Amino acid sequence: MNKKITIHIAKCTSFVALLILACGLPSAAYAQQGKSGQTSRQRAFHKLELAAYMIDHMYVDSVDVDKLAEGAIRGMLDDLDPHSSYSDADEVKSFQEPLDGSFEGIGIEYNMIQDTLVVIQPIVDGPSDKAGILAGDHIIAVNDTTISGVKMSAMNIISRIKGKKGSIVNIKVLRSGISEALTFSIKRDKIPLYSVNAAYMVTPDVGYLKIDRFAKQTGDEVIESIKSLKKKGMVNLILDLRGNGGGYLAAAKSVANQFLDDDELVVYTKGRMQDDTVIKANGYGKFKKGRLIVLIDGFSASASEIVTGAIQDWDRGVVVGRRSFGKGLVQRPFMLPDKSMIRLTVARYFTPSGRCIQKPYTSREEYNRAFIDRFNRGELQHADSIHFPDSLKVYTRKNRRVVYGGGGIMPDYFVPIDTTSIYYRHVVSKGLLLREVSNYIAAHRQELLTAYTSADAFIEDFDDLPTMLSELEQLADQEGIDTSDSSDNRLLKTQLKALLARDIWGMAAYSKIMNADNPDFKNGLRIITSAQYEELLSPNK
Repeated sequence: MNKKITIHIAKCTSFVALLILACGLPSAAYAQQGKSGQTSRQRAFHKLELAAYMIDHMYVDSVDVDKLAEGAIRGMLDDLDPHSSYSDADEVKSFQEPLDGSFEGIGIEYNMIQDTLVVIQPIVDGPSDKAGILAGDHIIAVNDTTISGVKMSAMNIISRIKGKKGSIVNIKVLRSGISEALTFSIKRDKIPLYSVNAAYMVTPDVGYLKIDRFAKQTGDEVIESIKSLKKKGMVNLILDLRGNGGGYLAAAKSVANQFLDDDELVVYTKGRMQDDTVIKANGYGKFKKGRLIVLIDGFSASASEIVTGAIQDWDRGVVVGRRSFGKGLVQRPFMLPDKSMIRLTVARYFTPSGRCIQKPYTSREEYNRAFIDRFNRGELQHADSIHFPDSLKVYTRKNRRVVYGGGGIMPDYFVPIDTTSIYYRHVVSKGLLLREVSNYIAAHRQELLTAYTSADAFIEDFDDLPTMLSELEQLADQEGIDTSDSSDNRLLKTQLKALLARDIWGMAAYSKIMNADNPDFKNGLRIITSAQYEELLSPNK
């Protein structure tokens, strides 16, 4: 064998040719590789195919070819833009569920407190609710497998609880006031996931609507929420897109359509190999009149920016908050035979004024730390630290206000980020805030339900926050956290109260409490009820 290889080395001008012959690859394949008629693209992909063949047939140890293939795909995509990605079959299923709007399971909202799954609340009329699971229950075992106190990952725990509709899962829970574990047999079902997580009246004529994500049913949810708020007297609306990382383009179109007039452009896309698309409003929106505030921050991205850009470019509403993320690329999913997926960037999208708001990218690492870089530059505290080049300047469609492309959407009214103490950051990051809320509810749930007959009564009258702050400080001491600046507790008070309200009365109650003390929301409410609203939309602002 060694002799043959030596001869081949002497005769071949290409080391690749040596390996092809040594592997036993048909000589015709190599002849094809060398044909002058091949394009550079064909030669490059043929080279990739040959490399895979050589590794499979020549490498010293056996190889996992599936793992090699996935590594090669990820490697190729890493050299493209930051949003082109590969996901295996499990990852695809995991991230599709929130966008599809449902999953199959037992129907609970939960938190992981240390390494125990604690039920926040069962979804109304869901399988757990019907079986008798209560908020505050600690799930300790699933199908006779202990999941608490064994350092099992959250993903592993949830995968055991989820399952096909109609299948049975047995769980054991610890419940406050009951010494022995309780066992429940729950029949899994289809569980809806909602993207509108809060809609309520702030004042007699100002409504509030919070969208978490842009999923398949988001448009319908927004329409129903607007109808409901209008029946309660809504004339003006605060639309909250803070923290909304986006989702489906079709959902963004549906939401933007609620605020724009007939034939007004929502967004258009352009790609090298894709047909250009133009998306316009159809004139059947449910809130085309009335003042509109859009709240955004550095985590508002993609579909959120499409909606915000359309509203801003048509001078339809005032954008309040901080600069958005800056994602102006469109991905198309390509399913592979094993149910894995490539999400490939196929186009750029442009707002009605012609802006592409995609922030620059030279590497994934730099791209992913952009938010930290913004913070370090002082951008989240000072609007004048943000500079857009004149080459990216465009004008809004009606009032000819100056707006900029590149690097996200700049709000019409900038609000500095609410700063927090080191103590606050530590108790939140270590999960102590959630642990204190869980402990307090376990000890006082019935007392709270008896004392406060509604969320509004709780919001108005609950006054046991000093006790909770003291207990939280004790937990911090146990974890070795410095409590010297624990006196700066305004935000902690707000969050403790809001989390209590959420666990008992739901997300609307949580949002009411959090918003009442939030600078973004307070500025938005002030603007929507004052002459400043028109001033900010004026071409001479």
